[in-house]
Amino acid sequence: MKNSKSYVKTKLKLSNLQRKIAEKREQSHNILANSILEIGTIVKVENMNFKALQRRSKKTEISEKTGKFKKKKSLGKSLSNRAPALLIEIINRKLEYIGKNIIKIDTFKVKASQLNHSTNEYEKKSLSKRWVEILGNKIQRDLYSAFLIKNVKENLEEVNIEKAQKEFKNFVKLH
Repeated sequence: MKNSKSYVKTKLKLSNLQRKIAEKREQSHNILANSILEIGTIVKVENMNFKALQRRSKKTEISEKTGKFKKKKSLGKSLSNRAPALLIEIINRKLEYIGKNIIKIDTFKVKASQLNHSTNEYEKKSLSKRWVEILGNKIQRDLYSAFLIKNVKENLEEVNIEKAQKEFKNFVKLH
């Protein structure tokens, strides 16, 4: 089947726009990677499965509030727009130039978003809960997780609680 001229023209425009967006995304990731590596060359990240985050939910659930079906959508569009895996890849490539690599933390063993270093207990939190209270300080959850990842032991499977307790006051001051 032959496509119309206007269809082909529109398809070319779309592919050109998508190419420009991808170039802009890669350019901004390179700028961000450079600014991260200016701060330091020891980069620790959680070992994430981004493909799993893109997948739709298999469960069909009904909302208690409305009685309607909940949406099964996931983070696919957001992940494709922001491309976190590309950023990690760019940072790792730049680190390889100087003979280093990204340090990948075992997400399931560390559980940085659930750990409270002051009590050394794990507490499951809902994704909507963006702030946590640690020793009377209100702290943004993602920053606290990054703080805990920074203080992971050399085995990359558990947080060094003593080190975290020593550095916590400075972290709160900078937070």
